Amino acid sequence: MVEKRMNMEQGHWVLAKLGKKVLRPGGKELTHEMLKAMNITSDDDVIEFAPGLGYTAKLALSHQPHSYVAVELNAEAAKRVENNVQNDKMKIVIGNASETGLPANSASKVYGEAMLTMQSKPQKQAIIAEAARLLRPGGLYGIHEIGIYPDNTSQEVRKEIESDLAKGIKTNVRPLTLVEWKDILEDNGFDISFVESRPMHLLEQTRMIADEGFWNFIRIVFRMLKNSHARKRVLEMRHIFRKHGNHINAICIVARKR
Repeated sequence: MVEKRMNMEQGHWVLAKLGKKVLRPGGKELTHEMLKAMNITSDDDVIEFAPGLGYTAKLALSHQPHSYVAVELNAEAAKRVENNVQNDKMKIVIGNASETGLPANSASKVYGEAMLTMQSKPQKQAIIAEAARLLRPGGLYGIHEIGIYPDNTSQEVRKEIESDLAKGIKTNVRPLTLVEWKDILEDNGFDISFVESRPMHLLEQTRMIADEGFWNFIRIVFRMLKNSHARKRVLEMRHIFRKHGNHINAICIVARKR
């Protein structure tokens, strides 16, 4: 099952409409850390789940992999990625990351960012299992998601975080602790090889300037000033990130298929 149109009320598309290019929870710094740990080379067959605006796709393709395939659920979003990236090596498949239809053992590197967090536990399991199916033994799977910390955070606090994030981002959000992220990967045939984290500062001024550059940051602020609805949404999301700053962060894990 695929989606023909994007839900423009979802937080990441609100930010994208304002001109924000980096939409991952740990910013471009954590994305670069993930790609560095994955070490994409000209020998690699790469698959990306949910490429967003194509920021990481461009970075991956700059390493000249043998092949690159993006799996995108939404046909409209897939067209945007194609227009943004414009690379002859890029192939886009419209489909679900839990059932891509791509051949087993066809990839040496698979990654996805800011997409598992939005899934239920069974959906997370299905997507990670699909990554394992696609990868050849020894292949790497990279994720960049929202985390809960510390690992012993109470269920009461976690439910409040999930509720607030869902209201702010306008989609279901089910972040996991570091231990839980590791466990779900290991349960699906992976060994953890790299872990890194960053504060959830996606909408803080310092992170935004680092991610977007000073002038694009100014353009985003200017567009917010002109668009009261978008401004309200961004400030609401930032308030939620700040409110739960002691319990949510951005996590990157790279794992190797056994």
